Amino acid sequence: MHVKELWRYPIKTMAGEQLQRARVGPLGIEGDRIVHVENAKGRLITSRSHPRFLGHHGSLGPEGEPRVDGLRWDSEEVNMWVADTAGAGARLVRNDGSERFDVLPLLVATDGAITAFGHDTRRLRPNIVVGGVEGLAERHWPGGCLRIGKVRIGVQDLRLRCVMTSYDPDTLAQDKEITRSIYERFEGKLALNCFVIEGGEIAVGDDVTLEGQTHQP
Repeated sequence: MHVKELWRYPIKTMAGEQLQRARVGPLGIEGDRIVHVENAKGRLITSRSHPRFLGHHGSLGPEGEPRVDGLRWDSEEVNMWVADTAGAGARLVRNDGSERFDVLPLLVATDGAITAFGHDTRRLRPNIVVGGVEGLAERHWPGGCLRIGKVRIGVQDLRLRCVMTSYDPDTLAQDKEITRSIYERFEGKLALNCFVIEGGEIAVGDDVTLEGQTHQP
């Protein structure tokens, strides 16, 4: 098995950026989901209710600051667009803490499961795509450990999917049948919630080994 794809989403709920190399720390891929959208009352806003956000791309600039479509996340232009999309008072907020993740810091998918899914990988929003995996083998990985060089990643459980899978990542057209099919064919779960045991640098093409049982610290 090998690392087939790497993804980072500096702006939570927006499209991400594909990487060739990434540093993995205690909270997953460095720079992942460090900015999110809040409404005027301080409540989290996501593409589940505002899918237009999926049409914009988050990235990290050369100075390490998140960007939206190439503009700094804290620029006036971006702030105006966010308020226009999510309502008056909505804004982008930076948060580097562990609570910024919906479940765990890493989402790992496999090419076998993506093939069975039959749709664009981006609908699943993975951080790491593992290639060379047969069929739905990932469903037997919870409790195991993935080793990529010096990096060790614990596999907790399968990810329960939401309505965001129903949106085309390019056109934003919604097809609810895609989400419904995940529940009919895969019990609502695809890809793996994972945590970092030992960090380091990983790159596309690196070998991936599935090791024995482990437990989340």
